[in-house]
Amino acid sequence: MRIEKSTLFIQKYKNQQLIMAVCIAIVMFVIGAFLFITTKGFVFAEISLQEVVDLAEENDVIKLENKIYDGNLVITKPITIIGQSTTIIKGDGTGNVITIKSPNVRLENLTVTNGSFNRNTGEEFAGIKIMADHTIIKNITITDCFHGVYLSQSHYNEVSNIHVTGSKNGEIAGQGNGLHVYYSNYNKLLNNVIDGTRDGIFFDYSNHNVTIGNSIKHTRYGLHYMYSDHNEFYSNAFSYNLGGAAIMHSRGLVLRDNQFTLNQGTRSYGLLLQASNESVVAENKFFQNQRGIYIDQSQKNKIHNNEFVQNQIGIEVWASSSNLVFTENRFSNNIASVLTLGGKDKNSWSENGRGNYWGKAIPVLDLDQNGIGDYPVQYKSSLYQLVEENELAYLFLKSPAIKIYEKMNELLNKQEVMFRDEYPLIERN
Repeated sequence: MRIEKSTLFIQKYKNQQLIMAVCIAIVMFVIGAFLFITTKGFVFAEISLQEVVDLAEENDVIKLENKIYDGNLVITKPITIIGQSTTIIKGDGTGNVITIKSPNVRLENLTVTNGSFNRNTGEEFAGIKIMADHTIIKNITITDCFHGVYLSQSHYNEVSNIHVTGSKNGEIAGQGNGLHVYYSNYNKLLNNVIDGTRDGIFFDYSNHNVTIGNSIKHTRYGLHYMYSDHNEFYSNAFSYNLGGAAIMHSRGLVLRDNQFTLNQGTRSYGLLLQASNESVVAENKFFQNQRGIYIDQSQKNKIHNNEFVQNQIGIEVWASSSNLVFTENRFSNNIASVLTLGGKDKNSWSENGRGNYWGKAIPVLDLDQNGIGDYPVQYKSSLYQLVEENELAYLFLKSPAIKIYEKMNELLNKQEVMFRDEYPLIERN
């Protein structure tokens, strides 16, 4: 009896062990399956780009696929996002496509599109809005956004190889600017291409920025510049705009080796200096603009070693501008090399014994062959009065009647001296 009971007990115990083992196996299977499904879901589930960014740790690198990601992305930590050749971040049309609120963010190789155009708000919407320092964005295409890139009170950023395409709709409020720099200092804008926006690059209360190698066309103003000091512009191309560059209420600028070409329109210009002082304009080319440089209410600027070719007016200076220095500039085939309006010229057309090259417009005698004219030269014109009294006169400067008008006033001795160059230069082969 005891043996039987013992045997029965042992058998029962074995059965319990078997049942327990089966239960443990089932539990382990369920847990394994759950982990498998969860793990696979983490890798392949369609979570949003915003969730990926939020889950990332500081200084992580997020590499995106060749696909479309939802925009209205807000970045609040230092991370790097790198796309591929067809990676697109598309906004929902109600805000910025990407907003950067953290320093040390880097974006590369993306197409950004479908930002908000809503003007019933104080927000200036953009494809990429930067509100932090030490950010790098490069190799990015931006379309269908109000502003392309907007820097707001952000410093020491680099914006390079950005392609911004506007709608070219011609409405001033219909679209924003390619690059907008607002209260932002010490930034670098390098090798960007902007086409068809309202203004190409807009500066407002922003100092000590460097702009190099940008190409801007089919805008209102290629460069629109207000209340910003000590910025530098090198090797940029402004073409087919209503105004190449409008520099206003600023000082201490350097514009060197830029091209201002084919900027045509009613009262258009390659470069406008208005209420802008103590700047250097050097080694630039002004080709086929209505006016190469237009200067008004500006003091103590130096314009040297520039080339003025086939403009209607090479340089137009108003009497409100004084203490300007023009030296070693080259003038060729302009309808009028220089017009001074509103009073007598109060500026210097030479420096340190070197004046300007006037081409065929002004005969210069150089008997001693030293490259400097033997006598001062002066340029007379009657066009100044026509231009002062009638803004539409610019539309007719290419007309043959203008040459007849000038010749008649020369014969009638009704021309005024536009400038006097004490040391005109000779171009020698």
